[in-house]
Amino acid sequence: MPPTPASFSEADARLWAMLAHLSALPGSFFVVGSVVAPLVIWQIQKDKSAFVDYHGKEALNFQITIAIATGISILLMFVLIGFVLIWAVGIVWLVFTIIAGIKANNGEYYRYPIAIRFIK
Repeated sequence: MPPTPASFSEADARLWAMLAHLSALPGSFFVVGSVVAPLVIWQIQKDKSAFVDYHGKEALNFQITIAIATGISILLMFVLIGFVLIWAVGIVWLVFTIIAGIKANNGEYYRYPIAIRFIK
């Protein structure tokens, strides 16, 4: 029989779920960087906890959605509306990422209100 992966304690699961969300913050200097960190955390830890699996998918879906919105905002800078839109996207990204991290650390399931569900 293959060995089963070790599961997390509740505190560890909450920590990794929170890190899945908040790991996007340092990567914000690069559009792709904010997607890579949640992806890595989710891929490594998803089999150890259903809670981490849920939050990892949520974080990844939201970061992909924000990356797309950022790309659209950059394209719209040619017609000037992108300059306003990029600030709105940035504020929404920061606020929702922090809220999700706090909810995950509290042991709550959080669903981003504006995320395209690429990964189910």
